[in-house]
Amino acid sequence: MSNPLLYNTPAQWTETVMQDFDQFLLDHAAAEKKASGMAISMLSHYADRVELVAAMTELAVEELSHFREVVKWIHQRGLITGADQKDPYVIEFRHCLRSGREEFLLDRLLVAGAIEARGAERFGLVAAALEPGPLQKFYQSITRSEERHYELFLELARLYSPADAVNQRWQELLEIEAEIVRKLPLRAALH
Repeated sequence: MSNPLLYNTPAQWTETVMQDFDQFLLDHAAAEKKASGMAISMLSHYADRVELVAAMTELAVEELSHFREVVKWIHQRGLITGADQKDPYVIEFRHCLRSGREEFLLDRLLVAGAIEARGAERFGLVAAALEPGPLQKFYQSITRSEERHYELFLELARLYSPADAVNQRWQELLEIEAEIVRKLPLRAALH
């Protein structure tokens, strides 16, 4: 599945990240930890959705293993992890979530899918900018994982909602996501 994003990250973002890669690693670790927590939150809130619970259980473990790997890179560089910072991208994106159990579930799945798609795009940019070696291989692997994750969220959305509702809302959310990214200041962070 090709990347569905409607706005491409500008080259200046990659330059910003590479100029302060230590900060990017710290932000990446926090993002993986939050992604694991989000998966646990979803499986807790939707315990009656067997497929979702199974998928989010696997996702939580995978995201936590990514966190563990990023922490190893952080420690190798003599850094330590710090307190999590609020992610302006995620905060802004969450404002578009609708109320109502089914609408909220659909939006959570699709917003998560869009966030994973953006992660896949940006980790791919980082991988391409890194020198060949173990760190580049790690980011190539993370890119593939994020691609699988965004596809997973779309599959779950289509499992629990009619295809036409999913497709229409997906396009709306991709437009919102593109506008959010377009307006955000560049920083050495995933979002």
